[in-house]
Amino acid sequence: MKFVIATGLLLLSCTSGFVTPNYKSSSSALNAGPKKDTYDVTLLPGDGIGPEITEATKVVLERLCKRCNFSLNLKEALIGGKAIDEKNDPFPQESLDQCLASDSVLLACIGGYKWDTNPRELRPETGLLKMRKEMGLFANLRPAIVLPQLLDASTLKREVVEGVDIMVVRELTGDVYFGEPKGIDTDADGQRIGYNNMIYSESEIDRIARVAGDVASKRGGKLCSVDKANVLDVSQLWREVVTSVIDKDFPDVTLSHMYVDNCAMQLIRWPKQFDTIVCGNIFGDILSDEASMLVGSLGMLPSASIGEDGPGVFEPIHGSAPDIAGEDKANPLAMILSAAMMLRYDLSRPQEALLLETAVEMALDANVRTADIKQDND
Repeated sequence: MKFVIATGLLLLSCTSGFVTPNYKSSSSALNAGPKKDTYDVTLLPGDGIGPEITEATKVVLERLCKRCNFSLNLKEALIGGKAIDEKNDPFPQESLDQCLASDSVLLACIGGYKWDTNPRELRPETGLLKMRKEMGLFANLRPAIVLPQLLDASTLKREVVEGVDIMVVRELTGDVYFGEPKGIDTDADGQRIGYNNMIYSESEIDRIARVAGDVASKRGGKLCSVDKANVLDVSQLWREVVTSVIDKDFPDVTLSHMYVDNCAMQLIRWPKQFDTIVCGNIFGDILSDEASMLVGSLGMLPSASIGEDGPGVFEPIHGSAPDIAGEDKANPLAMILSAAMMLRYDLSRPQEALLLETAVEMALDANVRTADIKQDND
């Protein structure tokens, strides 16, 4: 991949003092472990284009380690469709054990048409949910930063997206995806009924509000909490708890509230009004994908999933793109930027993270493009 060559070589030429102005991300970590000379990192290549972007990221990380004099012991494990094919389990116990024993986890992507008709317990997405639950990954951080090199890649007007820098903080282990009871049953008349439950406890809301407050305090100091409190009881509790936490413990953060339908509209109408957004699992799932299109491509956006302790999981937000798997067309930048988030939030190496982000921007400055971000004048 030409991106690998470009970013790898640029890492060798970057000066350690170069600071790019395009990232608001804090140089301090939320729950990073101690800085070390050597780290154990589990790689989860997954499915589709996953193995390709994993290999690309490995090359860049090897160059970074050489440049900055530290080591990453990279060891692969199974998840998703490949794990189903080999172990009949979308996230085998040995993969979980390896992840928990690591300093951090770097995930590519999972899923594909091959497994879409499997029973629920044998679908790749079930493995992803299991990983989040078993590793206690309750907070998902998804930045959406419009880089100047890709302004025209967005479908929105330049004046709408220029300067956009949003962090979506999504609660990851509660809400309708995990609420019980759930299922598909048959009523007395023989009609099938499907149901899920949107459930949050006060403690679950409290801890995600604290993460969001911490993130917002290290960025622009503005936090927008998204809910549907006008019709949902669970959202009324959400709003009460978030307000209490931020007012009491984050006095320097300006808190606002917005209904989810309005937020979906405002992200398109005037995205620069947002700095940090906090929301529940299902709202965050939808809004973070919407925010990604401000940037112009899902192939550009990283994410971090973290817990109260233990390793985090860092992954691009895009899917496995099985239609282009094996064709050397995949954009690896989201996974490379996910590795930068890993360096910042898990491995206590913020300067190395910044160096990696800088190398990505320099590669874009050099007009290196994959098809998803290529513009007419490239």
